[in-house]
Parts: sequence; C-alpha cells; structure tokens
Amino acid sequence: MSVSDSPEKNEGMPTLDARAAALVARKISRSGQPWLHDEVARRMAERLPLIRQPTQHWVNWAPRIGGRTSHTLVQALYPHARQTVVQTEADDLIWAKQALSPPWWKRLTHRGWDFSSDTTQAADLVWCNMQLHMNPDPLFLMQQWHQTLNAQGHVMFSCLGPDSLRELRTVFAQQGWPEPHHPFTDMHDWGDMLLQAGFAQPIMDMEHITLTYATADDLLGELRTLGRNLHPQRLAGLRGRAWQRRLLNGLQDALSSSAHEGRLTLTFEVIYGHAFKAKPATKPDPSTTVSLDAMKKMLSGKGKTL
Repeated sequence: MSVSDSPEKNEGMPTLDARAAALVARKISRSGQPWLHDEVARRMAERLPLIRQPTQHWVNWAPRIGGRTSHTLVQALYPHARQTVVQTEADDLIWAKQALSPPWWKRLTHRGWDFSSDTTQAADLVWCNMQLHMNPDPLFLMQQWHQTLNAQGHVMFSCLGPDSLRELRTVFAQQGWPEPHHPFTDMHDWGDMLLQAGFAQPIMDMEHITLTYATADDLLGELRTLGRNLHPQRLAGLRGRAWQRRLLNGLQDALSSSAHEGRLTLTFEVIYGHAFKAKPATKPDPSTTVSLDAMKKMLSGKGKTL
C-alpha cells in the first residue's frame, strides 16, 4: 500500500464557502468516525462485486473521512491488490500510515504492501466514501479521479443528496433562521458532472436512511461528526444559550416520532455513483489535398474527361 499527498485544491463552487470547507475538512477528519459513514461504506461495498473488471490496484481517497471500516471492506474484496491512500493534510497522511499499515510480516510477503510517494501508476478503482457533498470544487475532484485511473478504470463514490436533513430544514424555517446547511447536489447533476470530467455511462442510485436519537443533544453530536454548514450566507457570528434552547426545544417537538417510540428521527438521502473512464475519442484520418490539375490527370488516365 502506498500513501501519498493529493494534488492541491482549486477554487470552490459558488454554493460552498471554500475557505470554510478546508477548515472543516481538517476538523471532521479528527472528530471520530460517524456511524453513518461506516454504514454507507458497507452498502457501497456490496455493489463492488457486480463490477466484472479485475482490480489489481485501487485507490482509497481520503480514508480518514471515509473511514477505516470503509478501507477494510474494500481490502477484503481485493486482498491481493496493490493499495494507494491519498490524503490532503500531513497529519491525515501520518494517521493513514499508522491506522492502515499492515503488520510487518504482511509487508514482507505481499508485494502490494508498499509505502511510497509514487502515484503515477494508473489504478483500476478509485473509492471515495461520503466526501463529495463537502467538497467546494467537486468537478476538479472528479477530474483528479479521472487522472488517477487507467484506461479501463472506474470510480465508486457516495455522498449526501438533497433530501437529507429535511426535518432539520423545517425546524430552521419555523424559527425564521437561515438554512442549516449548504445545498446538496441531485444525483442527476452528479451524473452530468461525471460526463464533464471525462467518465462514461455513469450509473447513479440513491436510498433514504432514517436515523433515530434519544435526545436533541445526541442528534446534534452526530451532525457535528458529519460536517458543517458551508453555505456562504449561513448565519454569521456566535449564538447564545437562548438560541441553543430554542433549537433543542424545536428539534424535540418537531422530530419526535411516535412510530419510533418518541425518538427523534432524521432522514439522510445517500447517493451512490459509479462510472468508467471514457475511452479517448478517435482522431479522424488526416485529409488529403489534391490539386485540380492532378485530379484531371487522374481522371484522364482512366479514360475520363472533364
């Protein structure tokens, strides 16, 4: 397994605060692994055996956010494949080496277990779990995936969709507050973006996952591990205890579900995406220019006249 730094990030999309996104990415990568990320990774890994393409080298994109469980699941499917881990931050790179490094005896007996900064070898698979919706420039990220893959390679990713946190949006609207999170992209738009990045025949799928919580504090604690609000027009400044009490009371009143014995419920739309790298377009044969005199001679030679 090789571990290396990822390329630099570009400017973000207009709907996300790029500077805040960079700060949040560092924070959430150190805040512990959300249960939802592990569950989504498990469901996404169940789709991988459907791909007939052999996998001899796969890339795990930023597994400190995607999760150690996510890495283990793919590793179990391709136990003899070479592995590359891509991380943006130096601290996350150190974490990856410590958390994902195999025992020494496996590194001696399996040529796929190696650590290097070489990312030039094209991969068969790029795996990215629950990150795209927090990236300020997702098209650039997809283009990075594209560059990492070989001619027959494919990408598998997951992210949150626009139906996520709809109950939370209702509470904020009732209180007259700005949106609690930045907009999430629809799966059809992700598919269009994959085509723009150079992928072919993207397959998009989605499902709803409902999580329940005993208290509003538990719910907010879970959300903090998933990310932050990156909307450029998000509520500015610090909020006091009175605002927090209104939020907790609003969540308790609006999200309590009799179908779940009074527990608070929250919906997440999870999008799964898969696409192969598009074959390069075939260049047309160069045109041949023939002068009029040459054409006359060619035709007259066959007994034809102009």
